[in-house]
Amino acid sequence: MENVILVDEHNVEIGTSEKLKAHQDGLLHRAFSIFIFNSKDELLIQQRAEGKYHSAGLWTNTCCSHPLPKMDLVECGKQRLLEEMGLKVDDLIVKNYFIYRTEFSNGLIEHELDYILIGHSEDTPILNPEEAQDFSWISLEDLKAKIEMNPNHFTFWLKEIFNRGLM
Repeated sequence: MENVILVDEHNVEIGTSEKLKAHQDGLLHRAFSIFIFNSKDELLIQQRAEGKYHSAGLWTNTCCSHPLPKMDLVECGKQRLLEEMGLKVDDLIVKNYFIYRTEFSNGLIEHELDYILIGHSEDTPILNPEEAQDFSWISLEDLKAKIEMNPNHFTFWLKEIFNRGLM
């Protein structure tokens, strides 16, 4: 059972909750969204696996997850990036964070304080098929154009990050 860190709107920890329960009840909790760039300034995006509990099959940033209680945020990001995309990245840094809330058609609610983590890699990902089914390297300009043309092909939080000018 994976727990998430519950926070208030000022990012003060107020406890933990089982991950699914937090998403069922719409509890505000910490998350992170990782953006890995290559030397051509292209972003590595992934298509979420069809078996994901929400946003299945949609395109999103390199990797997303939740920091574990009592573990460093960046270290959690590095660990998750290795588990999900098979990438080892040493230069992961926190760029920003924001709060968003959205409801999905299956009744789950994402209410997250989402940290944006940035890193660099030239490696080809080795996808964990339970997490991601495809990947692509793309310029931010091309990604923004694709989101504008087909917004239903992309995750809510990725669109929010672009709409809020956080990248």
